[in-house]
Amino acid sequence: MYKLSLMFFSNDLRIADNATLLHAAERSAKLICVYLQQPDALYLRYSMSPSVLQRQQLFQSLDTLDLNLRGLGQHLHSVVDGSTDGLARLLERFEPCAIYRSQQADPSVESRWNAVIKLYPQVVFNQITSHTLFEQTALPFQLASLPNSFSKFRRLVEPLPISKAIAAPAQLPPPPQMADHWRQLFTPIEKRANTPIAGGEGAAAQHVTEYFKGDAAQTYKLTRNALDGWQNSTKFSLWLANGTISVRQIFQQLKHHESKHGANDSTYWIYFELLWREYFQWYAHSHGNRVIEYKGLAEISPKTSFYPERFRKWCIGNTPHPLINACMKQLNACGYMSNRGRQLVASCLVHELALDWRYGAAYMAQNLIDYDFASNWGNWQYLAGVGADPRGHRHFNLQKQTAIYDPKGHFVSLWDGAHCDSQLDSVDMVDWPITRQKSSKD
Repeated sequence: MYKLSLMFFSNDLRIADNATLLHAAERSAKLICVYLQQPDALYLRYSMSPSVLQRQQLFQSLDTLDLNLRGLGQHLHSVVDGSTDGLARLLERFEPCAIYRSQQADPSVESRWNAVIKLYPQVVFNQITSHTLFEQTALPFQLASLPNSFSKFRRLVEPLPISKAIAAPAQLPPPPQMADHWRQLFTPIEKRANTPIAGGEGAAAQHVTEYFKGDAAQTYKLTRNALDGWQNSTKFSLWLANGTISVRQIFQQLKHHESKHGANDSTYWIYFELLWREYFQWYAHSHGNRVIEYKGLAEISPKTSFYPERFRKWCIGNTPHPLINACMKQLNACGYMSNRGRQLVASCLVHELALDWRYGAAYMAQNLIDYDFASNWGNWQYLAGVGADPRGHRHFNLQKQTAIYDPKGHFVSLWDGAHCDSQLDSVDMVDWPITRQKSSKD
């Protein structure tokens, strides 16, 4: 039994099916629950910061977590400085016997964690997996030998049993009495109530329950590629991103749905998509910083560059491609985009605009409410031809895709995608202005 432990919440903002919290509760006499606001090197590298919508979703999730912890005699602190030095000051001030945290796929977070471990050999550091279907020890291969394609991965892991989700702890150890100077380390959780999509553990559980109560799961494979529509896809990623629900909880409800309503290609395809997410989590753990490098896993670098004007037009939805514009305007307004839309805008950025894929990935990281490090960067590498895709580049024919997924132009019209600049560049390769061709109407 540890005299005092710190519980670091990060990508696991829930009390149910949280093995990390349960371990901390069972082994600690006193417990301090902290959310670390990690400094994100990616935002600094690309001069970006989380969008207002993304931050609101996070704050509401934290507010809900704090409320749930208070029901168990605890509460949540927020620490602004989650850097290596900030973590060191936290440990110096409280002198905990043990620290608990959930494993994360972001290599910069893991690097800071490992640096702190070296500084404090007297502290017991406990890292527990809570963001995947399978434990690393259950995988039928060494992490360094992760299959180089999803298909190979799926064939190996699909037969594996999946552990049941665990219940929330019945009680938690109390926090210690804190002197006023201790409290200076913490900042209040900023609270927002006007999120467009409700965040938090309760909202996540309600959404998943309601989804599987209806018929949407039975037709998922037929509707999942739609560009819009709440029920056309599961939307589970909106809560998986912050860990307000676990992937095992979703799998458990899927199995319950199948037992009551029957299994078919569509319900299997939900599991199939969960396995895709699983693959990218272990992909990030296996390849570390290579997941965010320009060349990725490829032997040669992509033949793309960075054109500020083109990138700006892509971001705001002002390219010569109406469907792409509609998708980007939807993202900027809602903090969300369909999976089909994400593939199309990525293909456009890499192929039609010849832009560095990393800037597209960073823009998504800034704006998506459901931003997940592993899924986002892994998928972008996949589309850019520098990741886990044996076929190389994924170049979509945008006219054909428009004809298939928006044949009557409803989506483009809804998001005003046709209102755009027909000319991609206003300057040439040496920054000379490009003279526009006059139309017959001029």
